[in-house]
Amino acid sequence: MPRPKKERRIDCPPRWLRYKPVGVSTRLLQQIELNIDEYEAIRLSDHEGMDHMKASRNMGISRSTFTRLIEQAHKKIALFLLHGGELQIKGGVIRFRDNLYQCEDCGAFLRRPFDEPLYECSECGSGKLVNYAQHYFASETDKRAKAEK
Repeated sequence: MPRPKKERRIDCPPRWLRYKPVGVSTRLLQQIELNIDEYEAIRLSDHEGMDHMKASRNMGISRSTFTRLIEQAHKKIALFLLHGGELQIKGGVIRFRDNLYQCEDCGAFLRRPFDEPLYECSECGSGKLVNYAQHYFASETDKRAKAEK
């Protein structure tokens, strides 16, 4: 029996969870699942420019695990870019450091420490906020409930 996966630290939820070619119906596309920890590995290494050792410490995992994550992510993204499909970011044993909110009135993106909920937009004062972590965890809960049936 394999040992349980170690929880990976993720900076904050991604803004978008699905990508697909424009003008092609989703039902015609192969689904490619990018785990959220693979997404974070891409963000840290390719976007932030961190070396594997620093990025692995940031996520709370070993360097060799980080290297495996980044290699898997690169393969999935290459498959998506070269052959099309719907890239979905989901899944994994994770813990967010910060949460991300978006104001539905002014469109501002707002970061907050995960344990400090936000109830009002600091830009325009609106209370119409989308809680990205809540959306992520709701979709994971729905997925688990379907799997149990």
